[in-house]
Amino acid sequence: MSTRLWADDAALFTLAKDELFTAVVGDVMDKMGLRRQFLPAAIQPLDRSMVTIGRAMPVLEADCFEEGAKPFGVMLEALDDLKTNEVYVCAGASYRYALWGELMSIRAMKLGAVGAVMDGYSRDTRGILDLKFPTFSRGAYAQDQGPRGKVIDFRVPIEMEGGVRIEVGDIIFGDLDGVCVIPRKAEDDVFTAAIEKARGEKTVRKAIEEGMGAAEAFRTFGIM
Repeated sequence: MSTRLWADDAALFTLAKDELFTAVVGDVMDKMGLRRQFLPAAIQPLDRSMVTIGRAMPVLEADCFEEGAKPFGVMLEALDDLKTNEVYVCAGASYRYALWGELMSIRAMKLGAVGAVMDGYSRDTRGILDLKFPTFSRGAYAQDQGPRGKVIDFRVPIEMEGGVRIEVGDIIFGDLDGVCVIPRKAEDDVFTAAIEKARGEKTVRKAIEEGMGAAEAFRTFGIM
């Protein structure tokens, strides 16, 4: 691969927001043999304009059946541990209650976090939309996790439906087409190839707009 086009995470994330989208990144990972990188299709942004890209801070949730002495388990500790350019990614619970809300979003924003991704529901939707904090979930559902679920660990590997594994520091990229996980060990190759492909697609689009057939465009550019 060629020399990196970015100096650090901040530059990469800006470049990705400006030039990339999850589909092109997913296509590149498919070609590299990384074919279980998209989270379940039901996980969508609360607003279609929301985009998030940052380092994963995985959070492991589990169901419980009474509030107990420590409501929410170590959820508050996990929330307070968020760092700049991180994404709170939570999995492990059933779909009986919400895993994210407005006050959590405010705290995450204060810490410099750039998004929240839930394999489950979120709530306080109006408040989160007003904050414009990128939040991806299976939808809105107000039922509280307090007596029903708790965070049992964080900064540990987690897994979602379909065998999608998320490790600490992997890159999470989400937009209106879904959320994908870019493994840290492959990120340089993935983003270099994705930028090349995205720029190539602009050339293909121009050719098609000018009348070139789809088959000819694919033969010529190898992109479709």
